[in-house]
Amino acid sequence: MRINEIFYSLQGEGCHAGTPAVFVRFAGCNLKCSFCDTAHEAFTEMSEEDIVREVSRYPARHIVLTGGEPTLQLTTSLVDRLHAGGWYVQMETNGTRPLPEGCRLDWVTCSPKDSPVRLTHIDELKVVYTGQDMTPYDHYEASVRNLQPCDTGHADENARLLKASIAYCLDHPDWHLSLQTHKLLNIR
Repeated sequence: MRINEIFYSLQGEGCHAGTPAVFVRFAGCNLKCSFCDTAHEAFTEMSEEDIVREVSRYPARHIVLTGGEPTLQLTTSLVDRLHAGGWYVQMETNGTRPLPEGCRLDWVTCSPKDSPVRLTHIDELKVVYTGQDMTPYDHYEASVRNLQPCDTGHADENARLLKASIAYCLDHPDWHLSLQTHKLLNIR
């Protein structure tokens, strides 16, 4: 598998924000989002055994499979190995590809972009907010709906999007505000 990096930190966003977690960042994506923070061209080839050995170095029992897009490479056998090792397995995905046959994840965070979602189960819907029309997200079934202001890299625009995100959540209380706390705390 092409792995961009494996590192240990606190989950910075969404329902598990603040949770110590081992991040397995897959290289490669089927979308090209302007705000993506992954260098897709950088990777190390790793076997499932290599991945399990590397995540075992850290004390957390929470794994976050992220990317890029994990479903381009994710296997049921890797998830089964992680579960067998006692890990809680969360995946962050754009949702454009189905999970591998028989794959059982503990938590699925789906951040849809401008492509059809092919997942049959979403625990957490996370929308990166740029001021877009939110009605296309009304039909998604998810336990939690998180609205995350887009980090544009420009302080004035970020402040505007944060204010707009807060207003949207107040007007639509089924949505929760999700901030990228790892960026606010200046951690990975």
